[in-house]
Amino acid sequence: MDSFYRFLRSLPIRRGPNRWIGGVCGGIAAKFGWDPTLVRIVTLLLFLVPGIGVAGYLVAWLLLPYYDGTIALERLLANRSLGR
Repeated sequence: MDSFYRFLRSLPIRRGPNRWIGGVCGGIAAKFGWDPTLVRIVTLLLFLVPGIGVAGYLVAWLLLPYYDGTIALERLLANRSLGR
């Protein structure tokens, strides 16, 4: 599993500092030089398509690293294993 997290950290995209909720749209906008508002509007439109928008955002939220390199899924699984 560590190699998976290393791979995610090696990707050139991060959850953005310009964030409203999870930073996913801000990170995508920062990576490609797009306006974050435009990315948020497209994301909201994708939420209207059953399953695709919400599922895609949730996956991105879980897997995209923050700027400090932490990954939400990694933290969630670590906290879960500590609770056993």
